[in-house]
Amino acid sequence: MHSLAGKQIVLGVSGGIAAYKAAALTSKLTQAGARVHVILTQSALQFVQPLTFQALSHLPVYTDTFTEPDPHVISHIDLADKADLVLIAPATANVIGKMANGIADDMLTTTVLATKAPVMVAPAMNVNMYEHPAVSANMDKLVAYGYQFVEPGVGLLACGWIGKGRLAEPEEIVEAALAYFTQKQAQVKQPQDLVGKHVLVTAGPTREKIDPVRYITNHASGKMGYAIAEAARDRGAKVTLVSGPTSLARPVGVEFLAVESVQEMFDAVMDCLPDSDIVIKSAAVSDYRPKTVQEHKMKKGDGPLVLELDKAPDILKTIGERKTKQFVVGFAAETQEVIKHAQSKLERKNLDMIVANNVLTEGAGMGSDTNIVTLLTRAGEEVALEKLSKRAVADKIFDAVLLKLSQRSLSELS
Repeated sequence: MHSLAGKQIVLGVSGGIAAYKAAALTSKLTQAGARVHVILTQSALQFVQPLTFQALSHLPVYTDTFTEPDPHVISHIDLADKADLVLIAPATANVIGKMANGIADDMLTTTVLATKAPVMVAPAMNVNMYEHPAVSANMDKLVAYGYQFVEPGVGLLACGWIGKGRLAEPEEIVEAALAYFTQKQAQVKQPQDLVGKHVLVTAGPTREKIDPVRYITNHASGKMGYAIAEAARDRGAKVTLVSGPTSLARPVGVEFLAVESVQEMFDAVMDCLPDSDIVIKSAAVSDYRPKTVQEHKMKKGDGPLVLELDKAPDILKTIGERKTKQFVVGFAAETQEVIKHAQSKLERKNLDMIVANNVLTEGAGMGSDTNIVTLLTRAGEEVALEKLSKRAVADKIFDAVLLKLSQRSLSELS
């Protein structure tokens, strides 16, 4: 069975050059098993034609509020009622503004205003438009309404500018839709034992610039941290994910803060720390960074190159120093004497728990979909887990955290 089998998705296509990508998106959603009901705005018709989407979706395409092909229903109400998900891709600044302010002057915006289904928005526009305060305010308003966003990419835009505003790739948008339905299904099955908790997660690598084209980094994929964020979300927590550069799709339903350097991650984490209840730092952060970042690309010389490094901020140690009520979990990715090094890190950085693994072990390395870890606590407990998917490991971590929190509560009452 396809992952989106039987799902009714209303795809709204607004008028930007990225509308051509909506054709591929329609195809991929249909291939995944969804029934895709496409609505084209009048501006979108300047870039794409209804016949293309009809051929790809095998369903009628809607362009006009006042065209009612079936006299038994009112089209925009019928679509609004049957939708399992309303997806706007591309979403221009204009349509975002209309949705944010309750304007319903065409087939797409009337359908959005009438639906009770979740709405997912994939913006696409010039970088200056994307960063305009009015557009930012409108997007914030939609987030407050409960709308979800598939953030645009950074790169060369059709207008010639370089920056944030490029429509996410069709594969990313499909992944976001899949994640939404997976999350919804998981919430039915999983205990909501993190409701009322704010979980702060760090994930991925960091990059420390040497010059405009070179940097220091590591092999971290971010998969473990993203799995932790998704597990926390599915168990009812409010989740903030601070992520270094990865190729992973951003988890739906979590606050996502993209960073690059150690300093950026440090600043983001410290801003979020006071409001957090549980902190899980799975990011692989650079311990050192270049003392001097060159303004221009360094040229190859005849002899060896000596790169002078300074110690980078220690995020985990600072969390341990500043924590008040927070339960703090660190990670120890080691290659030898794993338990010894993990125990030392647990004490030195004032952690409540640490997750240790040997990255040289098959099935436990960076980039793999599985992990083999041992959980160590301040009380001296040591729980070795068998090889599990990273999502399963994430749930085991939260099981252990919640057990320790309940013990802490009982201790405080006695």
